[in-house]
Amino acid sequence: MVAGVLAALLTGALAQTVKTALKPHPDAVPNTHAPGEVDRPELVPFIVRDPAKLPGIVVDETAAVLVGKWQYSTHTPPYVGLGYLHDQSAGKGEKSVTFTPDLPGAGRYEVRLAHCYNIRRATNAPVTIHHADGETKLRINQQEEPPHERLWRTLGTFRFAAGTNGWVRLSNEGTEGKYVIADAVQLDRKSTRLNSSHIPLSRMPSSA
Repeated sequence: MVAGVLAALLTGALAQTVKTALKPHPDAVPNTHAPGEVDRPELVPFIVRDPAKLPGIVVDETAAVLVGKWQYSTHTPPYVGLGYLHDQSAGKGEKSVTFTPDLPGAGRYEVRLAHCYNIRRATNAPVTIHHADGETKLRINQQEEPPHERLWRTLGTFRFAAGTNGWVRLSNEGTEGKYVIADAVQLDRKSTRLNSSHIPLSRMPSSA
């Protein structure tokens, strides 16, 4: 029963994927898992098959620049698009995935990173955000459940120029013995608009 429902969900999702014409990254190793072969079936509903339907600017792994050998998988949902990439828990310090958004305007953007999670993931995956004020380096725990839709983790809010000057890079340096996951990046522009009294909206008194 469960297997039948899961297969139906995945079949419908695959049909939607075909509709959006996503193609696997040509430099990635193909997925070896059959459709429906997942370790967390309860998380299948959180899969986002069409990145174009997400708010903000989304860069999927299909449009990223890969350094080193990364492999596709769909074994652990949720994920964005066709699946996610992992570093095969090998070639540590030699692999990276760079997501470069094409931003419509300059401003402050909240940056989120998508990744699935389980105990086989790295607890210290290195992420670099290149923005208008320099670079910010973080390490994230991919064993922890992301707080947004069980898929997205906020990296921070940064100032970016318009165009393709900014980027987010995930690497596998210093993550021995664990898998690093690369899936998608989302940038959501933050409003700086003030009200007519020029008081920041976040500081307006409540109406009780």
